[in-house]
Amino acid sequence: MAIKFKLIKESKECMARLGILETPHGSFETPVFMAVGTQATVKTLTKEELEALGSKIILGNTYHLWTQPGNDVIREAGGLHKFMNWDRAILTDSGGFQVFSLAKLRDITEEGVHFRHHKSGERLFLSPEKATEIQNDLGSDIMMSFDECPPYPSTYDYLKKSTERTLRWAERCLKAHRNKDTQALFGIVQGGEYEDLRRYCAEELVRMDFPGYSIGGLSVGEPKETQNRVLSFTTPLLPKDKPRYLMGVGSPGMILDAVERGVDMFDCVLPTRIARHGTAMTSKGRIIIKNKEYERDFTPLDPACDCYTCRHYTRAYLRHLFKAGEILGLRLLSIHNIRFLVKLTENIRKAIEEDRFLEFKEQVYREYGLDSSNKDF
Repeated sequence: MAIKFKLIKESKECMARLGILETPHGSFETPVFMAVGTQATVKTLTKEELEALGSKIILGNTYHLWTQPGNDVIREAGGLHKFMNWDRAILTDSGGFQVFSLAKLRDITEEGVHFRHHKSGERLFLSPEKATEIQNDLGSDIMMSFDECPPYPSTYDYLKKSTERTLRWAERCLKAHRNKDTQALFGIVQGGEYEDLRRYCAEELVRMDFPGYSIGGLSVGEPKETQNRVLSFTTPLLPKDKPRYLMGVGSPGMILDAVERGVDMFDCVLPTRIARHGTAMTSKGRIIIKNKEYERDFTPLDPACDCYTCRHYTRAYLRHLFKAGEILGLRLLSIHNIRFLVKLTENIRKAIEEDRFLEFKEQVYREYGLDSSNKDF
């Protein structure tokens, strides 16, 4: 078995849970946030900086690494860990989301997806077997099965056919997976907002006995209440002794809501993406550092934060960097935003351990300037 998951504690208040996930490249506690290293790098940050932020696992993207530099190059380098000089855990997605969100002129068949590269226009084909082969070459600790990522909203009939295809593709991924002792392959639960389809998909994937399960098809534009409703009836369908991963979620409110409903793992490009545009997550809510009000603000970005940026630089200096177009500004805000989410999950774990998760959740909402009825952050 490539990974081992140990459930440490379940909340007395809700479905929130505390666990430890062991991988070939180290163990970490859950719930956990994973910074996204799309192209074998978390944008603007070094390995040492990520380690200092407390990152124990990061995500790499199969689609982008397959097309540049190529999985054969990374295999020859000794795998993704050696290629990018990261000796902690790595999770790779299957490339499915990028095929359905970025690629052009898609043609979905039973065998896989024919499409054109989102930049070059090159004709490409990705199948369950190919996505698995690429991830085996990358050598990630946790891999994702290749699934169809249907748009929101989609009709029930379309989602039923899509879910059935995703299940057939999941079986093909299992058969193609050649490194079961060193790489864990997760199944992905689809089914849109329909409870019967989610139940059917989850039950079939559990029957296939994957070492972990992802919840896909959420955070794709649906209302927050729909996401919470789907999570409320989906996570109880998954085994308690295996990790649960909600894909593409990285805002504080969404993480807290999902933890409340039993999710263990999260990833998102959000913290680095908004950092590059001058937005910071802070304990008192988001701030746009380029705003005039920070021109003479000589206080830390977030006095409650322990990151390098907040310990060494002021809001006024950060504003200056962005106004001057200096790359250091992007780096310093990226450092802060990733640390903010890593620290949030650290505090979540402590709150679960002390049986005060719901109180902690309400505190975060309150300090962010929101109340429990407003979950759009």
